[in-house]
Amino acid sequence: MELYKKYRPKSLKQIVGQPETVDKLSGMMANNTIPHALLFTGPSGCGKTTLARILANHLECSEHDFKEVNCADFRGIDTVREIRSSMNQFPFSGKTRIWLIDESHKLSNDAQNAFLKLLEDTPNHVYFMLATPYPDKLIKEVKTRLSRFDVKAIADKSLINLVTIVAKKENLSISQAVLDRIVECSDCSARMALVILDQIRNFTSEESMIKAIPSIKEAEVEGIVLAKDMLYNTKTPWATVAGHIQAIEENQKTGVESLRCMLLTCAKKELLKLKGNHGRAYNIIKAFEKPFFDNGEWACFIAACYEIVVPE
Repeated sequence: MELYKKYRPKSLKQIVGQPETVDKLSGMMANNTIPHALLFTGPSGCGKTTLARILANHLECSEHDFKEVNCADFRGIDTVREIRSSMNQFPFSGKTRIWLIDESHKLSNDAQNAFLKLLEDTPNHVYFMLATPYPDKLIKEVKTRLSRFDVKAIADKSLINLVTIVAKKENLSISQAVLDRIVECSDCSARMALVILDQIRNFTSEESMIKAIPSIKEAEVEGIVLAKDMLYNTKTPWATVAGHIQAIEENQKTGVESLRCMLLTCAKKELLKLKGNHGRAYNIIKAFEKPFFDNGEWACFIAACYEIVVPE
C-alpha cells in the first residue's frame, strides 16, 4: 500500500499542521454540534478530504452510505439531481448518509443553484461536505449556507516531523539532505511528501535518493524566477515582474497558493543568511504570510507583489 494511504490519519489527533481547525472540529464532535453542511478549504494534499472522512466515521456513516463525488468529472446539474433523488433514503447500515463533494468549485452555476435547495431541505440523517482550494468560485448563496473550516499549507517543521516518523516506522534511513529535499519538493503538502518518500524507499545511498526525488517542477521554476526578481534583484522594474505573473496565470499550471509558498520559502532562507537582503525578505514574508483563498486570489497576490517591488 502507498505510504500516503497507509498513514492517512484516522483521527483528529493524527492530523498534521492544522491545530485551529482540529480544535474547532473536536469541540463540535464532543458537543454533538456538527453542522449538516460543511466547507473545507485549502491547498491540495493538506487534509480536506481526510477531515471529511474522519467526521464521517464519527457520524457512524458506513462505506455504503459515504458517497464521494469529484466535480472534476461530474460538475453538472444532473449530478445534483441524482443526489436529490436518493438523499431521502435511509442509511443502509450506519446512522447517516454523507456526500463528499470534492473540487466543488468546478460545479457549474446551474448545479450550484440547484444545490441550494438540498442545503435548505437537508434531512436529519444527511450531511454534505464540500472541499475546494478555491472557495471564492462558489456562489455566495451556497457559501452562506456552509460552515467553513480552513486547512492551511503545512509548515516545513511539521512536514519534517511527519516524514521522519513515517521513515522510522518503515525502517528507512534518510539523511538530513534527503529530508530537506523531500520537504522542498512537497509543495507544502503532506500527501506529496509521503509520495516522494515512497519513490525513494528502495534506494540505499544519499546520492541515489536525491537523484530519484522529482526534479524541480515547472511550477517551482516559475516561482524561483519570480522570487529572484522580487527578492534578489531590487532594481527589477514592475513591468518585468508583472510579465512573469501574467504568464504564470495564463498558463494555469501554478496556483496562487503554490507561488505564495515558494516565495515564503525563498524569503525565509534569505532572511536566515548572515549576509542577505534581509529587509526585502522580511517584507515578502509579511506580505504573503496569509493565504489568498478568499480575497480575489490573483488580484490580491498581484497587489502584494506590487507593494514589494514598488514600495511607497
